[in-house]
Amino acid sequence: MGLVVQKYGGSSVADAEGIKRVAKRIVEAKKNGHQVVVVVSAMGDTTDELIDLAEQVSPMPAGREFDMLLTAGERISMALLAMAIKNLGHEAQSFTGSQAGVITDSVHNKARIIDVTPGRIRTALDEGNIAIVAGFQGVSQDKKDITTLGRGGSDTTAVALAAALDAEVCEIYTDVDGVFTADPRVVKKAKKIDWISFEDMLELAASGSKVLLHRCVEYARRYNIPIHVRSSFSGLQGTWVSNEPTGDKVEQAIISGVAHDTSEAKITVVGVPDKPGEAAAIFRAVADAEINIDMIVQNVSAASTGLTDISFTLPKAEGRKAIDALEKAKGAIGFDSLRYDDQIGKISLVGAGMKTNPGVTADFFRALSDAGVNIELISTSEIRISVVTRADDVNEAVTAVHSAFGLDSDSDEAVVYGGTGR
Repeated sequence: MGLVVQKYGGSSVADAEGIKRVAKRIVEAKKNGHQVVVVVSAMGDTTDELIDLAEQVSPMPAGREFDMLLTAGERISMALLAMAIKNLGHEAQSFTGSQAGVITDSVHNKARIIDVTPGRIRTALDEGNIAIVAGFQGVSQDKKDITTLGRGGSDTTAVALAAALDAEVCEIYTDVDGVFTADPRVVKKAKKIDWISFEDMLELAASGSKVLLHRCVEYARRYNIPIHVRSSFSGLQGTWVSNEPTGDKVEQAIISGVAHDTSEAKITVVGVPDKPGEAAAIFRAVADAEINIDMIVQNVSAASTGLTDISFTLPKAEGRKAIDALEKAKGAIGFDSLRYDDQIGKISLVGAGMKTNPGVTADFFRALSDAGVNIELISTSEIRISVVTRADDVNEAVTAVHSAFGLDSDSDEAVVYGGTGR
């Protein structure tokens, strides 16, 4: 039997009982003949609580010390899980991200993995141990500082280790039974997907689906590591994410699912001179502030003034920084004013089948119209349609689109076993 990497999220190890339940599942995989590497997140809402604590102490905590604080959560989980496994009669060793050889760049709070050198992990496995690795963290290549990978970074840690160790599969254990056609917290009749391609999963993840991080799926596709998304609270088969279907009867669906995201804000740059180079100057100012942009729309310029408006979306957490960067560049660019709106939501329809089904776009907008949802921005790719609406309309829009494309289950099969959704 080959090597398996398992990742357990915060809701799976939220308390002592959860940790003991996870330990039994890990030991079962070991008894079945697998070498097992486990990546673990912080317990429950520990990371959020540490962030709240930091904000009480300092409104602008230094990146290095903030990372040092946040990595404490995973260290607690890994040590307790190793203890629970040893209590079941099996040997386990815990490792921090740096001890496991997760090497990153130097960007604090959202570092990217550069390399994985899992020498100590291999030694532990060769000695018959189960290796427990703290997710979400690594060590910078140049300064040797502790870094964190950003929200959901434990998924990326798991896939990166699976690639470095040539694992058979990376199992991502969470608080739902797999990837669903919509967020089961919003759409109770969402259906579990048996298999989904890397391509569709990447679009869903980028569009707000929280079950897998976009970088995790991207890494898995690059190294062709199959991902099995499962629940640690049940023994059911989950969702396979891979290049090829896992069974003879599994086919690519026309529509894979509906994703939503309420973590973005919209900035409108008002009164931009409609001439070459202006848009480049706006987005250079934003890029220099290390801010990622999602959707962009430019209005047709008014003939009388020669001015136009440019709107774009970005993470709410980066809103203040983007406004400050643009205000500094206002004199050079020459726009009139800025408008900021953080009460927006994004709804995305994803499916490789829409390439060859011309009615999908019309049906999507008809569903939103029938639900009385107004659209502010539109963005498309070959396999995705995204729109921005009012945040208050998101749940109704997701439910309407989900039903319009026949994705509803006959029963309320979507079960959320744990987690607060923070």
